[in-house]
Amino acid sequence: MTHEEIVEMLEVAGLPFAYDHFAEGESPEPPFICFLFPDSDNFSADNTVYAAFENLNVELYTDEKNPELEDRIETIFHDHELFWNKSEVWIESEKMYEVLYRMTV
Repeated sequence: MTHEEIVEMLEVAGLPFAYDHFAEGESPEPPFICFLFPDSDNFSADNTVYAAFENLNVELYTDEKNPELEDRIETIFHDHELFWNKSEVWIESEKMYEVLYRMTV
């Protein structure tokens, strides 16, 4: 998936989102999403990239646990036939949960 396709997919969630981070002082109130392509997971053959794959992180930030919102995000991934893994952490300094979805696109 391209950057533009990811943007179109995330627009369906109806939440504010940004690539990597929001500018200083422009972060919206939770919930919101940040996404980025932290690295690639390419397949090689004959000393060249045979198939290029980007790893995608989608970070959902909420001020309280929100299973319904997580289900909505996961349904969007399902609708786009994406296989994802999920982790969660409480960010004490920000008083927010981060639910991280990792996938290869």
